[in-house]
Amino acid sequence: MRITISGKNIDITEGLRTAVEDKLSKLERYFTPQTDIVVTLSVEKERQKIEVTIPVKGNIIRSEQVSNDMYVSIDLVEEVIERQLKKYKNKIVDQQQAPGNFQQEFIEKEVEDDEEIKIIRTKRFGMKPMYPEDACIQMELLGHNFFVFQNAETEEVNVVYKRKGNTYGLIEPEF
Repeated sequence: MRITISGKNIDITEGLRTAVEDKLSKLERYFTPQTDIVVTLSVEKERQKIEVTIPVKGNIIRSEQVSNDMYVSIDLVEEVIERQLKKYKNKIVDQQQAPGNFQQEFIEKEVEDDEEIKIIRTKRFGMKPMYPEDACIQMELLGHNFFVFQNAETEEVNVVYKRKGNTYGLIEPEF
């Protein structure tokens, strides 16, 4: 694995570099040596953030962790990446895809049943046309982080969602 580490508003000390490489070297058992891992460390006020991006055969495995201690963030990001890899492995095995950047042993290892994705609840509701701003208000009234609605302007199904800093996002389908 080739690990590239960069920093924003932070000097990459030898201690940080070693901590990142030690933690992410645990992922070597999953990937081929040609796999690139891009790591960005950044500091904003009291927030110590690490972003890890791993491009794999048309997809990206990515995790971002924030805490007030960079070493804690580094520990957390490795755990999240491992969980994502196990889910992604299930997808590869289920769809009988080529392993791409993954070690053959990782792909061939038996899939554990408790890692399977199971839908435990289905919700149905009527959608009346509304404007995105109205959908944001409805989402707030319900106390949800997202809201699915039919856009009155486009008649398409859209999703509004809550972002950091009390802002909103809108997802529109593209066909």
